[in-house]
Amino acid sequence: MFNQLSLKIGLLFFVGFILIESILFYFLYMNLASDRIHEVLSSLLARGNSHRDVLEQNFNPITLEHVALMESEGEPIVVITNASLQVTAKSDPLNDSIRGIILNQHVQNVAYSGEVIEDDWKNHPYISTVSPITVDHEIKGYVFMFNDSRTIHRLINHLEEQFVMAGMTTVILTIVMVFFLTRFITMPLIRIKNATEEITQGNLEIELNQKRRDELGQLAFSINSLARELRRLKQERNEFLASVSHELRTPLTYLKGYTDVLKRKNLSSENRQKYLAIIQEEAEHLSRLVKNLFDLAKMEQHQFSIQKEEIRLCDLLEKVKKKIEPACAEKNLFCGVSCNKDVKIKADPERMEQVLLNVLDNAIKYTPPGKKIDVYVKDDPSYTEISVEDEGEGIPEEHLPYIFDRLYRIDKSRSRKKGGTGIGLSIVKEIVQLHHGTIHAENKITGGTRIRLVLPKEDKSSEKGTDRG
Repeated sequence: MFNQLSLKIGLLFFVGFILIESILFYFLYMNLASDRIHEVLSSLLARGNSHRDVLEQNFNPITLEHVALMESEGEPIVVITNASLQVTAKSDPLNDSIRGIILNQHVQNVAYSGEVIEDDWKNHPYISTVSPITVDHEIKGYVFMFNDSRTIHRLINHLEEQFVMAGMTTVILTIVMVFFLTRFITMPLIRIKNATEEITQGNLEIELNQKRRDELGQLAFSINSLARELRRLKQERNEFLASVSHELRTPLTYLKGYTDVLKRKNLSSENRQKYLAIIQEEAEHLSRLVKNLFDLAKMEQHQFSIQKEEIRLCDLLEKVKKKIEPACAEKNLFCGVSCNKDVKIKADPERMEQVLLNVLDNAIKYTPPGKKIDVYVKDDPSYTEISVEDEGEGIPEEHLPYIFDRLYRIDKSRSRKKGGTGIGLSIVKEIVQLHHGTIHAENKITGGTRIRLVLPKEDKSSEKGTDRG
């Protein structure tokens, strides 16, 4: 239970909110309490100054008694003394605490506006103020005002009760707010977690709501993209396995079938040679397929390496051209090579030959009889470009971005005459990238396909002569 993210986030929010609210409540309480106490003291001093003003106009026994009588029914106590601090009038009987406050005062320097002479309401039973009575610039006496400290205690207790109620309400509201806030934050995460669990169990038909524009929305978009990509890879994997199974089964069937035929005793020499040629062709096809699968496996394990050396590109192209001449002659195709004899590249000759043979083999497959295939070389100071152009049927535009992807097949019919297993061109792309080059396909305006292979002149590899995938 305590390992749940929602609970951890909720506790974190709750502790944070309570800490902030406690600090704010403390400072608010201290300021309000200080203001209330100041109001009580200011009110008591103002009351004493008011009595002082009355006495200054009529400083006589009748006025003294009248002032004392005015406060006899109220909570504050008024004590009027002469200049020698002898009591001349009072509203209530005096006790030792009040007498002590009066007798312990040094009132000679009291300002005319009056002063608070006792404000320690926590430790003394009374708070007190004094206001001097001045007649004709001569001090005639003093007005002492006293208020029971319990008044302030009651005021502070009432304020504390209000803050306790407000605090309890705030805690309840905080819990409710944290609950909904935590659910608002964690619910998308829980849905994302459930979606990832579905993916791990093989259910790729998920679609998360990605309308949010925050990081959670971006995460949902990424997971949706991942699910779509996994669906695509799963489909391609199934197609690839079915294709490889078909490609393996067909030559094996031929090999077994024609081997059984060769066992016949009455087989003519002509037919024997014919069947042996078929067996040899199917064995070579099977060998190429296994080699491609092996190369693909090494690429997956990052064990595919190249050994670079400086080679003459034209010599390599002529070598490749000779190897494809029988296939071109069989379909009555013309293959032309346009290359400057001085062009040199730094590459792995065996791997680069594999690239060119694969690209040209595809061009031969998709070029109708009687047409031509041209290879052009463009030598630039910063790069070398090899273009292979055919006059075939071209590649549908929707397939162009994907033909170099692993396991991708344009022809889904698994025809043995056209289309392969979707391995060859992906290996071509990997080899070119290991040479820090690029390769892409485009359709020509006049018809057919152009494969452009660009190799940089700079050797960007970290190891001289060797790159490892």
